[in-house]
Amino acid sequence: MTVDMETQELNVVTGAFGYTGKYITKRLLSIGKRVRALTGHPNRPNPFGNQVAVAPFHFDNPAELTRALQGATTLYNTYWIRFPYGQVTYDKAVAQTKILINAAKESGIRRIVHISITNASEVSPFPYFKGKGILEKVILHSDLSYAIIRPTVIFGHEDILINNIAWFLRKLPVFAIPGDGDYRLQPVFVEDVAGIAVDAGQSNENMIVDAVGPEIFTYEKLIRLIADRVQSKAKIIHLRPGMALFLSKFIGYMVKDVVLTRDEVEGLIANLLVSKNTPTGKTRLSDWLSQHADTIGTHYASELNRHYR
Repeated sequence: MTVDMETQELNVVTGAFGYTGKYITKRLLSIGKRVRALTGHPNRPNPFGNQVAVAPFHFDNPAELTRALQGATTLYNTYWIRFPYGQVTYDKAVAQTKILINAAKESGIRRIVHISITNASEVSPFPYFKGKGILEKVILHSDLSYAIIRPTVIFGHEDILINNIAWFLRKLPVFAIPGDGDYRLQPVFVEDVAGIAVDAGQSNENMIVDAVGPEIFTYEKLIRLIADRVQSKAKIIHLRPGMALFLSKFIGYMVKDVVLTRDEVEGLIANLLVSKNTPTGKTRLSDWLSQHADTIGTHYASELNRHYR
């Protein structure tokens, strides 16, 4: 039986060529949804071919952005920045996301599924978490049906953080842990995040959901787990957070990337990447690392290459 593509529900995904957005797109296509991608890199190769239509963000032209959203029922928003770079700041990312949310309202979007972060707060002292918190408030007051998904550290194929930790443990003789390493985090598998997001998109209920895995690690235990799985010979040491950041900047010059930011270190130490709620993801990082020990960290993943070059 031939499916009429014109009668399938249309969903829009921001960042469908990126990381989390790509897995959300795959999940939507697998359940028979049509997908349109909004991207800041419309000229990059489309990994989905003619299955997914492409439109640029057009943050500078809200009317055009509204037209790109018309006909869709649900917007899955993964747009954000990991750190400020060049002319792109957290304030600009917040402002552009507000334009996107308003365009969604103007276009007749029924529901927004917004990827936030655990412990987002508009009064957070950390700019990353503060920006996410501000946008959550905007969505809550937007009159759109909403699902706010709050993941912690996302792992999986193509991830940056866990992969690059493994790469450093493979390549460097020493690995530095900021502070005592007793702060905790609760990694979640990217396909679990995608499943949580798409399931939330099919609901009519307004919700805020922490997307978190079943395992909680101290940072030091996580590093030693990864080191064990990749059979690293690196010596694991502790440094004052400021010294660890300085070292990461030095390494960043060598790999031509931003390895670690002050916001990320302080957020980790403040235990903001762990949830008090029941785990919603099922995949255990310890099992996944065992299954993919031969490939994790074999290549460095550059944030700057992925998003800014």
